[in-house]
Amino acid sequence: MSASVTTGSEASGKTFTLEELKKHNNEQSLWIAVNSKVYDLTKFIRLHPGGKAVLMQVAGTDASKQFYALHNKSVLLKYKKLQIGTLVDDKGEPQEATIPWEDELISNIPYAEMPSLRHGYAESPYMNESHVEFAKAMKQFVRDELRDEAEDGEKADEYPSIDIYKKMGSFGLLASRIGTAAMPAVKKLGISLPGGVTPDKFDPFHEMIAHQEMGQLEAPGFTDGLGAGFCIGLPPIFHFSKAPVQERVIGPVLKGEKRICLAISEPIAGSDVANIECTAHKSECGKFYIVNGVKKWITNGMFADYFVTAVRTGDPNNKKTKGMKGITMLLIEKGEGLSVKQISTSYAKSAGTALVMFDNCKVPIENLMGKENQGFRCIMANFNHERWFICAQLQGSMRKLCTDCFKWAMQRDVFGAKLIKQPVIRQKLARMIAAVEAQQASLESITWQMAKMDYFTQTMKLAGPIALLKFNATRTATMLSDEACQIYGGRAITKTGMGKGVELFQRTFKFAAILGGSEEIMADLGIRQSMAEYPPESRL
Repeated sequence: MSASVTTGSEASGKTFTLEELKKHNNEQSLWIAVNSKVYDLTKFIRLHPGGKAVLMQVAGTDASKQFYALHNKSVLLKYKKLQIGTLVDDKGEPQEATIPWEDELISNIPYAEMPSLRHGYAESPYMNESHVEFAKAMKQFVRDELRDEAEDGEKADEYPSIDIYKKMGSFGLLASRIGTAAMPAVKKLGISLPGGVTPDKFDPFHEMIAHQEMGQLEAPGFTDGLGAGFCIGLPPIFHFSKAPVQERVIGPVLKGEKRICLAISEPIAGSDVANIECTAHKSECGKFYIVNGVKKWITNGMFADYFVTAVRTGDPNNKKTKGMKGITMLLIEKGEGLSVKQISTSYAKSAGTALVMFDNCKVPIENLMGKENQGFRCIMANFNHERWFICAQLQGSMRKLCTDCFKWAMQRDVFGAKLIKQPVIRQKLARMIAAVEAQQASLESITWQMAKMDYFTQTMKLAGPIALLKFNATRTATMLSDEACQIYGGRAITKTGMGKGVELFQRTFKFAAILGGSEEIMADLGIRQSMAEYPPESRL
């Protein structure tokens, strides 16, 4: 938590003793103290969501214990203007805070950070000081520039503004989420990267950290609105588009001036990509593809300028061009013949999840990606990065969930003792933390393999391992959601208050189990890939 939370009251320099606080215990003058800070709630009584009776019960007292039993400390940030001074003891010394603020970017709570960021741990075999500095810069940007807007946007169902995209672009966050493929463009465009990392030193672990930190925003719809479509839509431009298209598209998208998404899934073809029906045929003049059809569940589709789209150019009745052999990838720009409609999902509309409709949409022939009828290869190559990105962002969300559960168990009073004193709660935390730690190790191991392979080698060698990584990540999330709900009780099914993060997680974690390939498809793919490499002579 930022140290700036105390500046509002300390500017006045006023101090109050507990005896002075006790005098303000009625509706005409109602003060309370929380965490050594004194708040004047006289004008706030009528606005208090819990009614004035609750406030009257603690009027004129140090209400820290009662406050933390009901509220997240972020509430103090929201109402910091009500702070009028600091609580001191009889000697005039500042009263010790009930729960110290966490001012450090890197948390010292056990297991709150990945191992390479923990104080006192041995150096990571994968990461170095540049990754620590990158993580710090990411944490500060997420906290100071994104968190408030993300929380408000999630509640209001608002799309992220183009201004916040530009802010992410100038900070280098957008480029960081595309990874090493973007670094030549980063150097050419003069885009700076978080933590002072240079393009030639940037590696997949920097990108992994960026995704993980975004996963800790606790605003899943808005977080996906901040770039889920971007993260999976821009990489194919780097790898499969022609130079003129790259020159025109990459710069504005990396800077946040334009937005992009990936349009693969259809109402009748989700995981079954080979059977998409959206068609494209060449115009009589030969200068355009004419696209007709529908795409569904397209993240960021509502506000995207570019749609990286899978279409069927092959004859479904021709053996040579049916199924996966007749798929082509096109970059389609928003304009005449392309319309979108919002799809309401389990999380905020902020993600811009869209039904995308093409009605005789004209696409310049130059926007062909790769070769005609060979687009399935583009899709499969891109899936690796998409699934890995989903795992990394989900990892951040799962770690944040575990941290919040640990905090709650150490803070919550029940049956005359802290919740953590209950053996059953410690068993739940152990199961959760052990699973997240194991998933982190697997994620880092595969990220290391990615760092040592080129893009197309990854397609061949890592499709199975990444599929199993995603399968295990979403199975872990399912378990975490269940355990966290039981730890928080009624608060876990309440959209506001102490358990709002748990409620959000248990309502939205299934997105990762479906998007980018469903859980069952991932499990099957992982084994089928290994079967292809199984030595036929091997026997028990």
